[in-house]
Amino acid sequence: MNKVIKTLVILASFAAISPLVACAQTRTSESAGQYIDNSAITTKVKAAIMQDDELKVLQIHVTTYKDTVQLSGFVDTPRMISRAEAVARAVEGVKYVNNDLIVK
Repeated sequence: MNKVIKTLVILASFAAISPLVACAQTRTSESAGQYIDNSAITTKVKAAIMQDDELKVLQIHVTTYKDTVQLSGFVDTPRMISRAEAVARAVEGVKYVNNDLIVK
């Protein structure tokens, strides 16, 4: 009887801990909270690019991973490359910007 109770306590403990472990981050993935935060950063950067009078282009792709924004795609001038990076850096929550934009 004592072994049954101990086994049930151990199983209940694993069941309680499993959701926490499932949402934990690893070196190659984000936690659920980080994913949501990075999605918000991506949305803010895209909005800032669209609102900027010099940019307003749909050919700039934005992704965010662990607070690092990656810009990719095509722009018309070298000035637009540096402007897009400056706009992205100005967004709250952005730690780094990888600028892979190319002049077409």
